Amino acid sequence: MRIAVHDYCGHPFQVQLSRELARRGHEVLHLYSPSVQSAHGALEKMPSDPVGFDLAPVMLDRPFEKYQPARRALQELEYGRRLVRRVRPFGPEVVLSANTPLLSQRELVRAMARDGARFVFWQQDVLGVGIRNALRSRFGVVGDGIGRAFEGVEAKMLRTSDAVVTISEDFVPLLRRAGVVGSAAYVVENWAPLGELPQRPRDNAWAVRLGLVDRPVFLYAGTLGMKHNPALLLDLADAVQGLGAIVAVVSEGLGADWLREEGKGVANLVQLPYQPYESLPDVLATGDVLLCLLETDAGMFSVPSKVLSYLCAGRPVLAAVPPSNLAARVVAHAGAGITVDPTDKDGFIAGALDLLADPSPGRAARKYAERTFDIAAIGERFESILSPAAQPAGSNAISVLP
Repeated sequence: MRIAVHDYCGHPFQVQLSRELARRGHEVLHLYSPSVQSAHGALEKMPSDPVGFDLAPVMLDRPFEKYQPARRALQELEYGRRLVRRVRPFGPEVVLSANTPLLSQRELVRAMARDGARFVFWQQDVLGVGIRNALRSRFGVVGDGIGRAFEGVEAKMLRTSDAVVTISEDFVPLLRRAGVVGSAAYVVENWAPLGELPQRPRDNAWAVRLGLVDRPVFLYAGTLGMKHNPALLLDLADAVQGLGAIVAVVSEGLGADWLREEGKGVANLVQLPYQPYESLPDVLATGDVLLCLLETDAGMFSVPSKVLSYLCAGRPVLAAVPPSNLAARVVAHAGAGITVDPTDKDGFIAGALDLLADPSPGRAARKYAERTFDIAAIGERFESILSPAAQPAGSNAISVLP
């Protein structure tokens, strides 16, 4: 097959899938946006890349203005048009698209329908719900109305896609409400590229360079935006200051900006921008405890994938996430650490101290990753979904591929 894989954010595991599909004999073009503020994966051609694999950035003229609704909408439309212009010459038989802003995704869906290409919507977040919540919070009734329109845009694309891949069974009721009954729909949980995230020693070159070797480190790495509560990190820094411990935050975005402003003068709070992808194993290894945050109202439409990279690092995980969220269930199933309610500040601090005293869940975390993140098996699953021979599921059936 000629497969175009589009991951707007340029995350690590999506491009790993593209390489695996090419290794299986398909011709694969992997597209992504360098314009979005995100932690990127291995997005450069490598000598080991399989024949038939290629990468292409889709650029905007200026950085994506995520928190400016009017300008964001215009940029989404422009990005969608540029994406279509890049995909069309490749002539894909099937397109798999993830993490894509809804207005951009709509441009792509419409173009591929006109071209006769199959389209698979890879649903990483329930974007319409998140947009509606954010706009209602900011603009009241008017924002709620605009948010409902975005929910409608997303629902229509889900209904008309040739297949939908969603990352959590938690999203299935939302798919059914969107009218996806009768379409080919699959649940395939996310993973992390295990081979690209080897376990590294605690006292590695990155830790030495930043002076983080001789002090306990609680580390947060990844997006810190509107669906996270950075105040918990500030609370933790204050609580562990007497231990000589560091709270290290490797992030960019609205939450990171807030933390930088509010954390002025907090000596044991270390903030860094996103680090090069090749440094990520050392970054994660530097944390004695790895931290994850997700606000309560975001639990219904988002799953923090950073937990999966954390598991590869072999470090205990402290997750302040809603107990019903898939990330909480993964941490519990793996025996990888402790989960607490996002509103439980005292529980968050107590969990951090418990894991610092007993890091053994980190060993269970790595073992879970080794058992679960088999890219050959994952590639086979996606190959079957992307195949033109894939048939729609039964009217009430959504296939779960753990």
